[in-house]
Amino acid sequence: MTEANYLAFTGLAALMTIAPGADMAIVTRSAISGGRQAAFVTSVGVCMGLFVHAVASAIGLSALISHSATAYNVVRFLGAGYLIFLGAQGLYRTWRKSEKPSVDMKAPNKQTTSEFSMFAQGMLNNVLNPKVAVFYLTFLPQFIDPTGNVLGQSLLLAATHLVMGLIWLGFYGAFVGRMSAFMSRPAIKRRIETVTGAVLILFGLRLALEKR
Repeated sequence: MTEANYLAFTGLAALMTIAPGADMAIVTRSAISGGRQAAFVTSVGVCMGLFVHAVASAIGLSALISHSATAYNVVRFLGAGYLIFLGAQGLYRTWRKSEKPSVDMKAPNKQTTSEFSMFAQGMLNNVLNPKVAVFYLTFLPQFIDPTGNVLGQSLLLAATHLVMGLIWLGFYGAFVGRMSAFMSRPAIKRRIETVTGAVLILFGLRLALEKR
């Protein structure tokens, strides 16, 4: 792989990374509910989901999803259902909080469980997204030299994408986390959670209705 190809991939992947999507919506929700640390844990989960697809692509498993309409649709509907579930869950929580105004500051010892849950949400968001598998299977090869070590080049490009994703979501989560004191005000938090929940549902519906 030439240096020009690597730089071209880095530039295009960076643009795709910062484009708003379900990943940012999930990180936003985690930052509002748990601050910077929760946002970072969710970001790591998101990037681990990318890692799963990167490894699957490298060993050829993603080819099944890419070339089998049935496999693609099964993963697509699972992913769409998961996003819709997360969004609906957020909207339900918002509605419940508006019904019971002051039931927010409870059980600080649940931190480990909630962090694991946030990590899992971030990871499943990408694992259950077949478009990520297709991205690794169709976008990456355009920058790979077929005469060289294909596996090594694939892993290098995938690792570059993961690092960019972690840096971007880390900075974004830290920014939202810093604002969490302001955003945690009941009225503002309700609005943001409502918007985030609606965005997740819209992304889920788009994924479900999207044609290959």
